[in-house]
Amino acid sequence: MACAFMASHRGQFLRCRPGAVGDNLGLAARMRTTSHPPAAGPLKKTPGIMKHFLRMLTQFFVFLYCKCLWRGLKFVARKFTGRCELQRICYNNKHGARRTLKIESSLKYSKNELLQSALSAHPDKVEKIIDDIMALKKINPDTNPQLGISLQASLLQIVGYRNLVAEVEKLRREPYDCDNAQHEDMLMKLWEELRPDTPLTGRISKQWCEIGFQGSDPKTDFRGMGLLGLYNLLYFAEHDKAAALQMLHDSLLPKHKSAQGSRSEANASECEPTNVDKAIGYSFAIVGINITDLAYSLLVSGALKTHLYNVAPEMATLLHLQQTFCYLMQEFHRFWIEEDPSDIMEFNRVRAKFHRRVVRQLRDPDAALCPRFSASDLHFVNL
Repeated sequence: MACAFMASHRGQFLRCRPGAVGDNLGLAARMRTTSHPPAAGPLKKTPGIMKHFLRMLTQFFVFLYCKCLWRGLKFVARKFTGRCELQRICYNNKHGARRTLKIESSLKYSKNELLQSALSAHPDKVEKIIDDIMALKKINPDTNPQLGISLQASLLQIVGYRNLVAEVEKLRREPYDCDNAQHEDMLMKLWEELRPDTPLTGRISKQWCEIGFQGSDPKTDFRGMGLLGLYNLLYFAEHDKAAALQMLHDSLLPKHKSAQGSRSEANASECEPTNVDKAIGYSFAIVGINITDLAYSLLVSGALKTHLYNVAPEMATLLHLQQTFCYLMQEFHRFWIEEDPSDIMEFNRVRAKFHRRVVRQLRDPDAALCPRFSASDLHFVNL
């Protein structure tokens, strides 16, 4: 019965076979091209695989060093010198960023909870924590009096930096309130310092553009940095008035003639000059708020630790940050003139380049701004 079925359908199978074979060959060819990649495929993946392998190998050795070798070296160093790591740091490094940064790192990566908690201690508890650390390390304070003094100074710097970040953040988050008499008095004082011979016609006035605000109400310009921007501008105007007035004067000086002529007053922004003279390129108050943002980012990122640990004997305060702001304002002014941008549209590029330069300078553990009260005399030392 099977033979009869095969015989009766032989012709149909023979008629269909050539097409079926062709289809199968085509399908097989497609499967070969899709299922079997060319020989060069795995070779292209080799660099990526090797890169991943080397990264994993590096991480393994770093882990091995931190967990085993580093602790072993610390143990050998203590047995050889008779001193713990904190003693070696204090005795081998002068007071300042070099010592405090190493102490901060030692406490941060310690396995002991007491040492770790010292980084977040309240300033009033620092002295007791130092006594606890001395007891933990079995160090006699009578034979090592300088160690306690050095540890206390460095720990106060660490705690002070953390507290300063919190204080600055609070000011940055506090918005300018035109119903707050203190806020309004500070703003009026800023005008009087920068325009002592020109009375302000009203709280809402285009005169604010004369000192570099964008509109007739400076309140809107403080949205990004809050009261921190106003605090810094007023500090600069009050405590380094000559430099502030000189910068304001320079920012308003004509730089060159515009070949295109002036835009019509109807199309110009509220505070944009409509004559053919282009100023040096920026608005004083707006730049001050931008430099406040730059100083804030340096503080929060920890880049300012080298500077503040070198200039503040113990706890850094808002005063130290405001002096740093004064320095950055004048340095940016010089940098802007050196870069000679074509217009204000290049501000972000110049600012970013200036930021990178300051960060590079602060990577030196000996970097510090001279702790002068006048920003006119501030400069980096020991670089």
